[in-house]
Formats: sequence, C-alpha cells, structure tokens
Amino acid sequence: MTPTRAARPRLAVLVTLLVALTSVLLAPGRAAAASLQEVTGFGSNPGALRMFRYVPDGLPAGRPVVVALHGCTQNAAGYGTGSGWLQLADRWGFSVVLPQQQSANNLSSCFNWFQNGDIARGQGEAASIAQMVDRQLADTSGDASRVQVTGLSAGGGMTAVMMAAYPEKFASGGIVAGLPYGCAQAAGSPYVCMYVGATQTARQWGDRVRAARPGYTGPWPALVAFQGTADYTVKPVNMADLVRQWTDAHGTDQTADVSDTVAGFPHQVFRDASGRAAVETYSLTGMGHGQPVDPGSGTEQCGTAGAYLLDVNLCAAYRMGRAWGLGG
Repeated sequence: MTPTRAARPRLAVLVTLLVALTSVLLAPGRAAAASLQEVTGFGSNPGALRMFRYVPDGLPAGRPVVVALHGCTQNAAGYGTGSGWLQLADRWGFSVVLPQQQSANNLSSCFNWFQNGDIARGQGEAASIAQMVDRQLADTSGDASRVQVTGLSAGGGMTAVMMAAYPEKFASGGIVAGLPYGCAQAAGSPYVCMYVGATQTARQWGDRVRAARPGYTGPWPALVAFQGTADYTVKPVNMADLVRQWTDAHGTDQTADVSDTVAGFPHQVFRDASGRAAVETYSLTGMGHGQPVDPGSGTEQCGTAGAYLLDVNLCAAYRMGRAWGLGG
C-alpha cells in the first residue's frame, strides 16, 4: 500500500522521530534497565536456597551490598520490589542479593531461623547465604566493609542468624518484625518465641550471639529494628529482646541515648562507648505484621503496599539505608 501525497509529510515526521529515538536508545553506554537475575553455582549451597540479585546498570566497583531476606509466603522478586530495596538500589547505587527459600525446605517458604542445622556457622541456610555474599562481592567488586543484611519476619529471624554466625561479613543488620538469635532454642519452640517470647537476661541473650562465632571479639554488626505494636504474629516483646541481645553484644546498656519520634512513631538509639549507634529501634504504633512502606516519589518514600507490606507513611528500607550511610 502506497501512502497518499497528504500522508507523506506526516510519515516523514514519524520516520524522523523513530530514527531519533532509536539513536538515543542505542547510544554508546546506554543499556536496558536492570532486572532481577538468578545466579547458580554460587557455592556448595548446603541450605538448598536460590540466589537472585539486582545490580543497577553501570554500577561502579567498590559499592555496598544489601542482602534482603523475604518473609513467609513471599519470594525474592516480590519482596525486593515491595520493600523498596530495588528502588533505593537505583537511587543510591548499590547491589542487592535476594536469597529465596524453596518449598522443599519449608512449605510456607519461611527461612528456617529456628532449625539448629540452618542457623549454625558453616551449616545449612546460613552457610548458603554467606556463600551468596562472597559470590556477589567477587562478581561486582563490591565493598566488603559495607555489606548489610535485612529481612522481614522469618527473614528477620534469619537476619539475626547471619549477624551472629557471620558477624565479620556484615556491617549492620535490619530486622523487621523479627526475632533474636537463638530465640526458638531459648523458648523451647518457635511458636512460643513468636507469641510469648523467651525468658532470658541481656547477658544470656548476648551469650547466644557470642557462642555462634566462638573466639570472635568484634566488631559486631549494628542493628536497626522495626516492630508493629499491633503485631500478633511476632509479638513486640521480640524487639525488646533484640535490644537486650545486641546491646549486650556491643557491651552497652539498655538505656536509650536518644528517645524521640520519626514520622510520628517512637524511635530510640542506643550508643556504644564510642558514640556509634549500636542499636536503633522504631515502634510502629498500631501496625500489624509486615514491612513498613511509604509508596510515592518523595525523597523519603519507597516501597509498594501489599500483603505484609504495610503503608504506614514510613519506609523501613529508607530509614535503614540512611542509618547505614547508603545515600541521601
């Protein structure tokens, strides 16, 4: 079909626009948008986990790495996007490792934060996640001194595992609606731990961390914790126990040096002898079980609301990232 004479000028304009657009898209140094990729062969993988990662296009060497662990019934892609971590990776320039549980390991796709064989150094899921970190640092020439680990619920429980069993690998940890290391063992059951808590002194909690990495004297990862006050799946007592555990590991007391509000929510900071924030907490008044998010395009906003991704006008990933010096 031949265009009419009247249509030819419009067609010429369209062709010109298409050529211009193509030249922009194919310009040297311009790549397609980054996407989540699965990595195989990252080690012996004794925990039989899957490894996914997100690396922003053009990410230079020497950038931080964030390990983000999903909650039960979630997966790597959904949690990475919903929590806001992939959005912040593009904004601030770091890579993200997203371990994924398999139903063969846990029918609800929960990381096994309560199983002895998965929480000990060199064993099970903890060892698999440590191997993912090593692979990511090697592949991206990442900054080994700026690796952070975070997670929601069971992923938060596994975050505490990684902080305790592999403290030399992580500068900080971010636990959302999670549990202290060794909680199931201290309580005698993961459900007692979740719904009631375990009766332990600060020293006993700290001893559990120290026993996970015998002979290690520090530095220990700093902790940022988030907990909904109306969470009936992981009771708020667990954040109080996290404070006891990690202030003791850092050799500081359980008296907050800062008590204020952030976005209207109670916020506390516990500093070590050097003045560094060893433990930081956010108590999300009225929030149930899930990851705090604040959808939008503002500088402090991130995340997408959904199941266990709760819009409370505060994005936990942003607050963690700022505490860790990732950007902003």
